[in-house]
Amino acid sequence: DRVEQDAQTFAEWGVDMLKLDGCYSSGEEQAKGYPEMARALNATGRPIVYSCSWPAYQGGLPPKVNYTILAEVCNLWRNYDDIQDSWDSVLSILDWFFANQDVLQPVAGPGHWNDPDMLIIGNFGLSYEQSRSQMALWTVMAAPLLMSTDLRTISPSAKEILQNRLMIQINQDPLGIQGRRIVKEKSHIEVFLRPLSQAASALVFFSRRTDMPFVYTTSLAKLHFPKDAVYEVQDVYSGKIISGLKTEDSFSVVINPTGVVMWYLYPMALPAQPWHVVRQQAPDEGFRPVFL
Repeated sequence: DRVEQDAQTFAEWGVDMLKLDGCYSSGEEQAKGYPEMARALNATGRPIVYSCSWPAYQGGLPPKVNYTILAEVCNLWRNYDDIQDSWDSVLSILDWFFANQDVLQPVAGPGHWNDPDMLIIGNFGLSYEQSRSQMALWTVMAAPLLMSTDLRTISPSAKEILQNRLMIQINQDPLGIQGRRIVKEKSHIEVFLRPLSQAASALVFFSRRTDMPFVYTTSLAKLHFPKDAVYEVQDVYSGKIISGLKTEDSFSVVINPTGVVMWYLYPMALPAQPWHVVRQQAPDEGFRPVFL
């Protein structure tokens, strides 16, 4: 019975985000309480990001979960289990999200996001390769990037992953389209694609293997990119640039066990719509192609 007072107090404190959990509450209480807090937060006049745990308590999927209503009430929502500090936990979340991508992918967008839970990069459970994988996969999912680590003791390598400027630029892409898994190979290599603004794309090549680095060969044509297009590619982690990659060109990437290779692709020319690309690069910043 203190919802309005709580919201007003948070606003007076200058709070930017509120996460409302659902522990020990019933489905009926959640259906009443989550919209009630949304109204109270909006009434304060302060923009406060509203994170809900509502769908996680209802199994995360329709018909129990109504994502149309959720998008009107909450800015982001936890769909599934709490993340633990382990690779197994990351994989279980990944498996659930992409097994259900046909339901989950269309409901995300600017102002209403699926939340696969926090980044555990910088803690104890993930190797260097696995940390890079979580960052890339959460980015391709258009997930809110919330860190859960002690910044006083974080390693330089974990900090570098979390502060990758091009990665953050891709994550914050204004279209806000959640990516999808588009390939699942018998070799335990998976490919994920996220469409971005200005006809750009992010590709993540992910290895579930635990034995050795794997050479994966494919082409953009096999990944259903437009015919006769030409792309400039930037490796999100290494910064290496490949110029003039045509859709039909075969290429190979070397993916470390439990690791990723992540590409940012932007068109130099698209079929029937040639675009002139001016390369703009500020110091320490990812490429931002300008289309004239």
